[in-house]
Amino acid sequence: MEISTLAMYHCLAFVWYFFIAYSITNIRTEERPSEVFLYGGQWKYLTVLNLVLQAVFYGVSFLADVLRLIKKLRCAKCIISSRDLLFSVLAFPVSTFVSISFWTLYSYNRELVYPKSLDGVIPLWLNHAMHTAILPFAVLEILALPHRYPAKKKGLILLGFVSFLYISWVLWIYSVTGEWVYPLFALFSPAGLTAFFAVSLAIIISFYNFGEFLNRMIWGQSKFCF
Repeated sequence: MEISTLAMYHCLAFVWYFFIAYSITNIRTEERPSEVFLYGGQWKYLTVLNLVLQAVFYGVSFLADVLRLIKKLRCAKCIISSRDLLFSVLAFPVSTFVSISFWTLYSYNRELVYPKSLDGVIPLWLNHAMHTAILPFAVLEILALPHRYPAKKKGLILLGFVSFLYISWVLWIYSVTGEWVYPLFALFSPAGLTAFFAVSLAIIISFYNFGEFLNRMIWGQSKFCF
């Protein structure tokens, strides 16, 4: 894909994610169900954090494209390294995890992750923007250009650290409010919840590996955008 085309795509994706993140974080307080958005607001939900992550990623990608267009290659290399690290370790595995896990649980029992009371607050299009469109966006990014993945150990340590931070945030909210971020968690004993978090971590790591596999199969080991 030409750099100018990439720049346009990344700019549009950035604007889209910024708009979606803005839309969900600016729902009027009086419209919110009483059991939702209490302590921690929307920032306790992985879906919302992922929207911000995607906006940051596409913003960095657009900046890298602009620097390449104006021939600032030394600066571009540094930004591209950050872009690739963001995509490989966080943007692809987190968006894939959010989309697949959400719709799997929603199909089983939506009350566990997305109570029916939210239908009157969050429009259907916004729900799909947050939970459905993120997956094709992630796949399209792999198809659009190659990304340099970090050493496997480094990538998994970074992903594990970020996962640990989010789990700690979820547990902190429960310790303060006595309420779980997702009703699903109330079904587990402490041992069961530990196992659930461990399985979730294993799944997100598998998505990391899958993204690396796709990137290698499509682009090989040596072709990178600098």
